[in-house]
Amino acid sequence: MPKRRRKERIEEYEERIRQALALLEVVSNDFMTPRNIRLAAKEAIKALKSSTTYAVRAADAISILDEISQDPNMPQHTRVRVWNIVSVLEGIRD
Repeated sequence: MPKRRRKERIEEYEERIRQALALLEVVSNDFMTPRNIRLAAKEAIKALKSSTTYAVRAADAISILDEISQDPNMPQHTRVRVWNIVSVLEGIRD
């Protein structure tokens, strides 16, 4: 893969991770959201800040978010945010 194309892809992935982190911060600081969901959002933040590849970070965060997305106690607005975060992260691949 040419260097320019690889650099563009890396910049895109970094932007996607920044977007996901910003949305996760909103969820983790929303005190109308149950504690277990806020804690899962913080775990997803940790996963996205790890030192593994972009795809592994995204997959780990998606796994955490998929697990909580089925929680019946999750407020609807939070569920929509979680789905949006997953959508942002799904575009990251190796």
